[in-house]
Amino acid sequence: MSRFNSLFLVVGFLSLLSVNLFASEPKVIEAEPKNGDVNVDPSLKTIRVVFDQDMDTAGGYSVCGGGPTFPKLIGEPRWQNKRVFVMRVRLEPNHEYGFSINCRDYQNFKSARGISAVPYPVTFKTGSSISTKPEKQQQEQDNEEAFRILKEAINNNYSYRDFRGIDWDKLFAEYENKLKNAKTTKEFAKLTAEILINAKDKHIWVKADGENFPCYFKKISPNANFKKLPQYIENFQKINNVVYAGKFDDGIGYIYIDRWSGDNKEIIEPVYEAIWEFANSQGIIIDVRGNSGGAEGLAQEVAGCFINERKLYAKHVYRAADTDSGFSDVYEQYLEPNKTRPRYRGKIAVLSGPVVMSSCEAFILMMKQVPECKIIGMKTQGSCGNPKSIDLGNGVIVYLPSWKSMLPDGSFLEGEGVKPDIEIVTTDEDFEDKDPVIEAALKYIRS
Repeated sequence: MSRFNSLFLVVGFLSLLSVNLFASEPKVIEAEPKNGDVNVDPSLKTIRVVFDQDMDTAGGYSVCGGGPTFPKLIGEPRWQNKRVFVMRVRLEPNHEYGFSINCRDYQNFKSARGISAVPYPVTFKTGSSISTKPEKQQQEQDNEEAFRILKEAINNNYSYRDFRGIDWDKLFAEYENKLKNAKTTKEFAKLTAEILINAKDKHIWVKADGENFPCYFKKISPNANFKKLPQYIENFQKINNVVYAGKFDDGIGYIYIDRWSGDNKEIIEPVYEAIWEFANSQGIIIDVRGNSGGAEGLAQEVAGCFINERKLYAKHVYRAADTDSGFSDVYEQYLEPNKTRPRYRGKIAVLSGPVVMSSCEAFILMMKQVPECKIIGMKTQGSCGNPKSIDLGNGVIVYLPSWKSMLPDGSFLEGEGVKPDIEIVTTDEDFEDKDPVIEAALKYIRS
């Protein structure tokens, strides 16, 4: 290399080094509310932070804090421009609040040159008085911001945004003025539901003023006649509103589970009692043909009674709009043996069908990993999305699926469902004087 080229490289290196050495740390020069403010209007909707230089708006942020003093966020914080960062919040009267822009352990607020911002704490206290801004004007402002948050949520948070080829931009353009001019929270919620019904997704719904607004409903006939189960199941009895049980004369056990009731785990206790009772039986039939989901953790606890070792039963990816693929890395879901409950290692027949969806589809996938277990009946519905709430800030909350569910082989579950091991295709007429699905289950266990 020539002396001239060497000198150029050294000068170039020193030039770059001087930029990094002498570039100033970004600082917060303005905050609303200001640090130390008291008697802040509790109707304030937006916290605003201004930096003294252009920031890295794509590299994340660190708003540090937590607990009762941390403001309740509505939607995702965002950059208004290269120097202004805003957070939509809901404040309470006579309440102390505090957070920090960057802190010792988290410093993701960085300048466009990659230098972390100086930590800046903000504490304030709200007053008791509410803004006297005209109600109509406040409603319009709230609706406009709620519309922005809704669009952002569909684009960035909804895992099945592109699944059915919906032109969301066209839909939002059609409803923009209607939503912004909605006179009440309920009217805004109804209009939002009209938009979201186009997704044909049972895991989307809207909530406002304590009322739920489902966005899609499609009646599906079960592959069973539940009213006639007492005729088909020997020694059939109702244990509670969720669990039913029976026992055939040759000792084969029967357990019906109506739903995975996560808000009342005790209601599932009879399932474990039945597993214990049938411990020495030739086989057990577990009927979930009318089960449309609930708490997946509860389903895991029951399924864990039938395995000896950890088993992969499903995968999923989260929506991550900032990645190249639009989704996170693949997460794996495992079924663990339940060592605190009764064990059963005989033949099991799980009855499934088109009503089965959501967390109960996960249960079907769990039971597919159990030796000596066969899924019998028809394909499940194919609807599972782990919905998360999005607060629009105007009294309306939208629930949107946050992940895409996958089978262990990586194929997607949505719209496809889980196929049975032994398919029994039926119509309503097939259950007039018998239950072909139960008959198939008994045949498998007795074989």
